[in-house]
Amino acid sequence: MKKDSRVYIAGHRGMVGGAITRHLKSAGYSNLITRTSSELDLRDQASVLNFFEKEKPEYVFFAAAKVGGIIANNTYRADFLYDNLIMECNIIHASYLQKITKLLFLGSSCIYPKLAPQPLKEEYLLTGSLEYTNEPYAVAKIAGIKLCETYRDQYGCNFISVMPTNLYGIGDNYHPQNSHVLPALIRRFHEAKVAGSTSVTIWGTGTPKREFLYADDLADACIFLMENYAEKELINVGTGKDLTIKELAELIKEVVGFEGEINYDTSKPDGTPRKLMDVTKLHQRGWKHKVDLKDGITLAYHDFLQSKSRAER
Repeated sequence: MKKDSRVYIAGHRGMVGGAITRHLKSAGYSNLITRTSSELDLRDQASVLNFFEKEKPEYVFFAAAKVGGIIANNTYRADFLYDNLIMECNIIHASYLQKITKLLFLGSSCIYPKLAPQPLKEEYLLTGSLEYTNEPYAVAKIAGIKLCETYRDQYGCNFISVMPTNLYGIGDNYHPQNSHVLPALIRRFHEAKVAGSTSVTIWGTGTPKREFLYADDLADACIFLMENYAEKELINVGTGKDLTIKELAELIKEVVGFEGEINYDTSKPDGTPRKLMDVTKLHQRGWKHKVDLKDGITLAYHDFLQSKSRAER
């Protein structure tokens, strides 16, 4: 990409899209194209086609998605499948019609089978059953990967697919029911601290293992891959390190400063036992994450406090 290339960031108000936008601006890219969901409904094919024809982007970072945690994924199953599928079809097809130079599609680690060998290698895609609770979202993301692959096969489009591990960071969603585990725990421990509670209860056994990547590290990786990766096969982005939910909870408890106990509600689901990404392919190309987990959680907690303060004004 050149500094004056026309670059469209789909989903620029989300955590990942916002991080990509910040990084592009700080790197001197001066011709960024963004639209809010009220300005452009990515589920409306005619609107998306008109937008691409008018704006003529050269590069597309496809970070727009309907996202959520276990409860949201399992409750709004049709919405997660439909909204993500139709957005992918509209943006990828419009990118083909307008002959854009390159598109980067962001997927998710949930595309891999629930019981796949660990760490998760790119070739494990479609080798087993998915985790039921987020199956619709995973199916939609797999469809996006296959759209990128087939448009490359049939039309020669330079569309690449990037699979990040679990993400957190600036602009995360801290909704009490619809957020992912790390931001949900930040909120829960903070509210318990403020209320003077003696304990915090966490879903599941605390034994599942998860990997977490700071969103600004993902943004850096996406720009790196946009400039240095042009293969058909998807590529993982992560840290290559994981920890148990119990260890994560203890770390967040420390950062937030909560002094009570942690209890586990074992009647609630754990989800996938382990999700660790194999990032050998990415590391071989020269990119590694920079922000360690404790530092990232500290930054995320400060952002949570600032967003909470703004909301209360």
